[in-house]
Amino acid sequence: MKTAGYFTFGEKLLWGGSVLVIMVSFLLFDRENFLTLIASIVGVTSLIFAAKGNPVAQGLMIVFSLLYGYISYTFAYYGEMATYLGMTGPMAVFSLISWLRNPFEGRRSEVRVNQISGGEWIFMMILSAAVTGVFFFILRYFGTANLLPSTLSVTTSFIAVYLTFRRSPYFALAYAANDAVLILLWSLASLKDSSYISVLMCFAAFLVNDLYGFISWRKMAIRQREVCFND
Repeated sequence: MKTAGYFTFGEKLLWGGSVLVIMVSFLLFDRENFLTLIASIVGVTSLIFAAKGNPVAQGLMIVFSLLYGYISYTFAYYGEMATYLGMTGPMAVFSLISWLRNPFEGRRSEVRVNQISGGEWIFMMILSAAVTGVFFFILRYFGTANLLPSTLSVTTSFIAVYLTFRRSPYFALAYAANDAVLILLWSLASLKDSSYISVLMCFAAFLVNDLYGFISWRKMAIRQREVCFND
């Protein structure tokens, strides 16, 4: 993949601005947990590649899941730990395989956008409800902090990873919903330990990037349909 000219000026500005926000918040509120800083930068880099439909995003998401799982463990957010280590990380592996196996026009740097049927949407929601129910009791058993939003995070995370695997543009909106839940979770954590504000700002940056990712994928889907129609 040629990097020169690959990202637009706006995408470079988005990534640079996100990294700047993450670094400033780290210097202001943390300055100790460098693992949090590394995880945040890896995560936001994953999202800018995801917005381009590039499989590199899934490789970076695997790394982020490992780092974020540990960070969640330090605040007894066992739901987040279990979600990212037991679901998001492994699903990123399957998504990486799926994206590599479905390149658009043979280009490994861009996945073919997929549209899922109404029946599959229903199946996904039923499966999400089942996963949520199971995780609720597991998280309650382990005394997870802020149980209800932690459980909601499991729901939005599952929908997001499922749609990512299925190459649907709506995966980015699901991740945006998950970001909103995580902003709430880490806001609550920050009330007890201000160093977690850096994690909070990380997900604020993620929210902006995921919203951009959805817009980018919608444009990508239209462009791919036009290319296929002209062929």
